[in-house]
Amino acid sequence: MKIICNTSILNDAAMNVQKAVMTKTTMPILEGILFETDSDCIKLTGYDLEIGIETKVKADIIEEGSVILNAKTFCDIIRHIPYDKVIFETDEKMQCKIYCGDIEYYMTGINAKDYPELPVIVNGKEISINQKILKDMIKKTIFSVAVNDVRVIHKGIKFEIKPGEIRLVAIDSHRIALRKEFIAYNGEEISFVVPSKTMGEIMKLIPEEDNFVKIGLGRRHILFEIDGYTVISRLLEGEFMKYESIIPQNFNTVVRAKTRELTDSIERVSLIITDRFKAPLKLEFNGDEIKISTATALGTASDKLEASVDGNNIEIGIQSRYILDALRASEEEEILINMVNPLSPICIVPTTGETFLYLILPVRLS
Repeated sequence: MKIICNTSILNDAAMNVQKAVMTKTTMPILEGILFETDSDCIKLTGYDLEIGIETKVKADIIEEGSVILNAKTFCDIIRHIPYDKVIFETDEKMQCKIYCGDIEYYMTGINAKDYPELPVIVNGKEISINQKILKDMIKKTIFSVAVNDVRVIHKGIKFEIKPGEIRLVAIDSHRIALRKEFIAYNGEEISFVVPSKTMGEIMKLIPEEDNFVKIGLGRRHILFEIDGYTVISRLLEGEFMKYESIIPQNFNTVVRAKTRELTDSIERVSLIITDRFKAPLKLEFNGDEIKISTATALGTASDKLEASVDGNNIEIGIQSRYILDALRASEEEEILINMVNPLSPICIVPTTGETFLYLILPVRLS
């Protein structure tokens, strides 16, 4: 194989494909990127047996062929080449020469025939969604995905799709993040759970352009086509928590607050909360204000801000990180905080519409 390729474009492609490559394994083949000539392109593939990423880069194909090269080393080399064009070629012994100008590198490659085949989705369901909307939905739910839950199913984001609507849901043991949008879909109702690693890489791959992501759904795998990249991932299996039963439907206290002011106030009070010195926040909703306070071994802090409190006055304990994650994700000028009592979950929702819901379990105050 011998090709000539634009260095910058090849670097970007290799760096993105590298995200699907294993970093610590006893199988060197899974630490590599598969390079294959394809007409007037070079195809790059990374696959860690759970997620695979493929893309093609325009190239001058002097001689066709294929090879597997260690992903980290190759990316490091390409990133440091100062020329616009780079040449790399392999011989029959899989020795690869990468060069341009006075620069030469030699890498030992692996025969491409040993690379594992990516899963193929046959007769799968097809869905299309605006990529800016999908990126926003992932961004506003992924922080709530469980990290240490023994139930693997909660280590992903659940998609719930029905005619005209898509919903993404993430759950851990303390909170729920739900994001909903309208889409042009008129098929049957479907639901599936995609690993958070896959969703994180998809979010990074989606450019800030008004285009569409095509989704192909199989029984055990899902495929995303994004701006020249193909991402295929296994789906998580198991029974996802029936979260709807946890969300309160009637509230005794409804608070309307300015998001930025509330976020700033919580951030100020939380300065004396650390990984070593932990404590919940105490939020007091009373009349026309919110009082926020906490106490740790480092000291005490308090602040208050104006708000509209409709219903019963209430005092509730909450973990600062969870409410800050929700407030930052909302990106609304104002939000509603709905509560039943000090021991029931709080619900953060928009002042109009139902595009998101963040549910957080309270903690008992001593």
